[in-house]
Amino acid sequence: MLTGRYLVLIEDDALMGNSLVQRLELEGAEVTWVKQAVRGVSAVRTPRRPVDAVICDIRLPDGTGEEIFNTVSRRIAPPPFLFITGQGEIDQAVRLLRAGGADYMTKPFDMPAFLGRLAQILRPDPSAGLPAQTGISPLARQVDALVAEFAGHDRPVLIRGGRGLGKERIARRIHDLSDRRSAPFIALNAFRDDMSDEELAAAFEMVSGGTLFVNGVGRLDGAGQNRLMDALEAAPFRLIVSCGTRIEEKAEAGNFRSDLLYTLVANEIVVPPLSQRGEDAVWLAGQMFKALNERREAPMRGISELALTAIRDHEWPGNGRELRSRLLRAIDVATGDWIYPADVFPELNQEDMEVQSLSEARGVAERRQIIKALEHTGGQIAEAARLLKVSRTTLWEKMQKLGL
Repeated sequence: MLTGRYLVLIEDDALMGNSLVQRLELEGAEVTWVKQAVRGVSAVRTPRRPVDAVICDIRLPDGTGEEIFNTVSRRIAPPPFLFITGQGEIDQAVRLLRAGGADYMTKPFDMPAFLGRLAQILRPDPSAGLPAQTGISPLARQVDALVAEFAGHDRPVLIRGGRGLGKERIARRIHDLSDRRSAPFIALNAFRDDMSDEELAAAFEMVSGGTLFVNGVGRLDGAGQNRLMDALEAAPFRLIVSCGTRIEEKAEAGNFRSDLLYTLVANEIVVPPLSQRGEDAVWLAGQMFKALNERREAPMRGISELALTAIRDHEWPGNGRELRSRLLRAIDVATGDWIYPADVFPELNQEDMEVQSLSEARGVAERRQIIKALEHTGGQIAEAARLLKVSRTTLWEKMQKLGL
């Protein structure tokens, strides 16, 4: 029911918090659990990804749910809040509903009723109906949804993620979907050591009413950062920038302007690495293979299931760039109609000489079967457990152990 949803739980009671987190994650949700009001405000106001709903206790050690809701509402349109209240706090809960809260439940409550009320208040899935561009996983679909959302306004956008994740392609998609698509799209690479302040100024002139993309904005020197900040005040163009995952560290060290960072993170897209998106690695491999195979004089039939399993299980430290490089090699060296694991991962030939322990081999086999079951059931843990003939608790424990 909650597959792909991102929820924030603000609850100081350890027993109730653990119970809710376990059940919500079994239902497929990703949950951030905080136990203090001050941390709850940050989790909702500056989340890692858009929040589908907040489950918030009204009484907390350092404040109240009402204070959290009011603080968040002053800065942003709040996500739906489901308040958890004791009998003595019902008047406060009703007051919160009048202020814009979505619903409340009184303690104690049974889990099916809670899940039903939560399902009623969830934000609509913004990725519904969108064609897959970044991938097919919930994390990738969220990226595509943000691309579509940010294309509808002109505010600066920050695209954050490691190398090889296609950040420039994402920036270009925002441009192509926007009202500026008939104007230029200019891309600058700040990773170049020789990029000068004059080159940045020239790009401002060239981009006119279009979109300027600065790759590696954290590499700009002080003059470049100043020029970018000045331009934002009255820029006749749309600014999209990208960075790695540690730009806050540069700001804290005084090497990046904090006001520029705050301006950029207001509209942020975080692109998760392929190591977190095995199904996307398989999907991307299929997309890339189709394009590369069309250029071959004697087209191949496809990527074997064994190779797809190996692709799904690989960590992909180089992300999409590594995937493309490996597929190019595989198509060049393959001798038959199908691509096999050793074509994509030649290092497997050496690994075959090594002997795994039975526990290691069992872990690899179990991981593959769990992934297959989850894909078959669309991420529904209860149904996957039924297919695998284990309890949901056993499946959950194995998923935690295997990093799924």
